[in-house]
Amino acid sequence: MKLNRMFVSSCAAAIAVVLAGNAQAQDAKVEAPKPEDIETSRQIVVQAQIGVRSRSDDDAEPTLVYGEDYFQRFEPLTAGDALKRVPSVTFLSDVIESDGARLRGLPPGYTQITINGERVPGSNADRSFFMDRIPAELISRVEIVRSSSARRTGDAVAGTLNIVLRDGYELDGGYVRAGGLLYNDDELEPSLGLVYGGEVGPGRILLGANLQGRHNPKVKSSLRYKDSPENVPDFETEEFDNREDQTDTRDGKDYSFNGTYKIDSGDTKFELNGFYVRTDRTETERSFEFDDPTAITGPLPSGNLLTDNANVAEIDQENFSLGGKLAQKWALGETSLKLGYAQFKEDRYETEYEVDFDVDYDDEEVPAFEGQATDSNILDKEFSIKLEHEVEVADGVKFMVGGLYQDKDRRSDILEGEQEDEFDGLQNSWDQFTDNPTDLAGAFEEFEAPDGGLSDIEELRKDVFALFEGKGGSVQWEVGLRYESTDVTVTDRTDPTDVVTVKNSYEKLLPSASLKWDVTDRDRITLSAARTTRRPDFNYISPALLEEEVGDSDLLGNPLLDPETAWGFDLGYERRLGSRGVIGVNFFYRDITDLIELVNTNEPGSEDSPKDRAWIFQPQNVGNGTVYGVEFDLSTDLGFIGLPDTGLFGNFSWLDSEITDFMGERRFNGQSEYVYNFGLIQDLPSIGAAFGATYRKQGPAYDRVLAEEVTTTYGADLEIFVEKRFGDNFTIRAVGSNLLNGRKAEIFNKFDDDEDQIDRKFDEYELESEKAGPVFQVMARYAF
Repeated sequence: MKLNRMFVSSCAAAIAVVLAGNAQAQDAKVEAPKPEDIETSRQIVVQAQIGVRSRSDDDAEPTLVYGEDYFQRFEPLTAGDALKRVPSVTFLSDVIESDGARLRGLPPGYTQITINGERVPGSNADRSFFMDRIPAELISRVEIVRSSSARRTGDAVAGTLNIVLRDGYELDGGYVRAGGLLYNDDELEPSLGLVYGGEVGPGRILLGANLQGRHNPKVKSSLRYKDSPENVPDFETEEFDNREDQTDTRDGKDYSFNGTYKIDSGDTKFELNGFYVRTDRTETERSFEFDDPTAITGPLPSGNLLTDNANVAEIDQENFSLGGKLAQKWALGETSLKLGYAQFKEDRYETEYEVDFDVDYDDEEVPAFEGQATDSNILDKEFSIKLEHEVEVADGVKFMVGGLYQDKDRRSDILEGEQEDEFDGLQNSWDQFTDNPTDLAGAFEEFEAPDGGLSDIEELRKDVFALFEGKGGSVQWEVGLRYESTDVTVTDRTDPTDVVTVKNSYEKLLPSASLKWDVTDRDRITLSAARTTRRPDFNYISPALLEEEVGDSDLLGNPLLDPETAWGFDLGYERRLGSRGVIGVNFFYRDITDLIELVNTNEPGSEDSPKDRAWIFQPQNVGNGTVYGVEFDLSTDLGFIGLPDTGLFGNFSWLDSEITDFMGERRFNGQSEYVYNFGLIQDLPSIGAAFGATYRKQGPAYDRVLAEEVTTTYGADLEIFVEKRFGDNFTIRAVGSNLLNGRKAEIFNKFDDDEDQIDRKFDEYELESEKAGPVFQVMARYAF
């Protein structure tokens, strides 16, 4: 409470200082700066030159900046699509989807995602935010911050992806965008947008709105065996279990809005900003299991159909953020106060209906029907106050001190319902080509919360930091220290007669330092070191016991988990090519301690599981790990060899890591071995046209958790665009993406428990493949 009062008092003092400084500024009649480099809407709609990656000169941290002109000609739909063209970002999403960004190949929870420099809540248990929730049309630029700074929260083991939205001081005028996307199942989806920026009163405003149709039709196939090929000589015939054919379609609409209002009167700066994204989405899966590798005949006993399954999920998501900032320069430096509120809400209603024909007909059993429904609701809210003060302490040297107060509340309600029935003679009339299990659906029994289904999590953060930064001659540097204190309260409300509340707290001291050295006018060396953290997943800190959550074994949460911590180092070199191009290479290393892994408590599992084969597992802080790699990137026009209208871009990242789990050494789960992409853009000024292509390939990734191992590989991705410009304010583009019919292949090793996993006694071996067809879009923009 004492520290809370200190924060409130500090905020009040800051407001008083700002108001006093504002009065002084008015008395002095400071003239507001004129925004001379504001980009016009015509410059956005009609690109006059090849877009390239930019250097960042604002701070000493190693930061790569990719403006909208770098992405726009390939018409990405979302921020995730845009990130497919930058170094070291991988995805383990379904094909033609880009949601959970994995910087340096690490799981999404290791990457800090910010919008306009501020963290935003998401639905995922690992605290990550799905990048496909941000329409690309709202983006001004993408920043990859490879190391950390004391001025930001330390939740950035892999680094930070900062999405900067447009504001009124970056655009003058407006434009409309309209077009459509055609998918390989002949579905046509709309894409509409409107952006305007201009002067309003003493400041400038920017407003943007976007409607995006989303569609993703995929086909999946799985072959399942009772053992692995390494154990069975006649693998194809002796150990075949079943085959599953599945169609999977994601269909929906995204509605988004962003707005900013800024006043820059010289010594006083004021800003209001906000963005809102709503997603209405339906995910429909239909799958059939057969007892033959190729046959598609009807139900048993005379046919091959084992089960017929229909799964439908209705998803409504709302994500919004509101923020305000007031900054004032006065005699003792510059003081700024930021207030922010962000909220994520997800309502998901999922049903699964299955008809099981795999019964003993000789014993007069009849096909069984089972229906399950899950109604889940997540509400995640964050309120924050930031207070910062910056003062020049010497020529070219500044000192900054500040604090953060953040109150995060996450409420999760999950309810489940079931229905069961038997249908005599159903196998004689069922036609999987015309009948659907949803036709048999009835009323569900009373919905009940599963173990851990009703829970609340509150995190109260109080951070303070201090740093020095300076610039002199060819060197720019920063050194700082951040202290983060967190109080966590976890409440399990599943049983109203026995509400369980557990509290935990932890503190972390996070030093950081960065250096930029411009060796020549063209050559730059960057060096940085920082200590960062990764907080535990939400599902790991729930005190509930989840039955059969790990194979046949149970999972017991651990509210007393500490965050993982990491020491990180980056060393980079960049060289300027021509007037605007850049080529660079970067080496990174992370030493991670207090890794969170599932550990066998050697306590017997629940009564519903076989006691001689089931145990209780719990996440605990155990062991260490290292992550390292090399990142290369190139982005330039070829003007330095006499081809100014030709653009070349590419990047390659080699990624590796080491971690020791219950079976020995492995890489971090889901880390691809490499990722690269390269492309070419050719502008044809004489006819007002352009064309280009980009090619991307991601290496294999391996996951090993208790009772399951997965190896994932992806096919390559090719995109091509053609552009025609008409005058100074109209452009139309045609883009073809996923032109190589993207494929994803997974190999699953499944076991009953950890002992069988070590002994390689398989419960199931599965080969799964997924593919999607090309997507074509036509998009037009008109500036006004």
